[in-house]
Amino acid sequence: MDLPSYISGYVDGEGCFTVSISPRPTLCVGWEVRPSLSVSQNGDRSEVLVAIQQYFRCGTLRPDRSDRTLKWEVRSLALLLDPVIPHFHLYPLQSGKRRDFELFAEICERMARGEHREANGLREIVRQAGEMNPSGKRGYMPATILRDLASR
Repeated sequence: MDLPSYISGYVDGEGCFTVSISPRPTLCVGWEVRPSLSVSQNGDRSEVLVAIQQYFRCGTLRPDRSDRTLKWEVRSLALLLDPVIPHFHLYPLQSGKRRDFELFAEICERMARGEHREANGLREIVRQAGEMNPSGKRGYMPATILRDLASR
């Protein structure tokens, strides 16, 4: 079996690249940026998530009480930058989720350069994150965050 391609296909169907942005008054720009990749599966099929975790050699497995599934998740920027993002460059997603991944990868690279710590860099990250997961729910709308940044 071609495990790397299988993993990309599996993430294409069951995974989610997310960039959460929430208020943090103690930070210079007042907002915290948290990228993550998660893959959900019914608990009785957890072997797939264990295989993904072993393949990447990172991430945590945890129950997701919201939908009674098991979730594999990576939230560390360093681990997202290597090994996760390079994998999906080598074994690209085939659905519209590929665009979400491309934006996600750009945001992670911007964060690695520290752009999320400056208002101008954060504005661009907010715009890019706002283009991701169009059907997903958001805690804070991009327009709200951008208005707040403009008032600083």
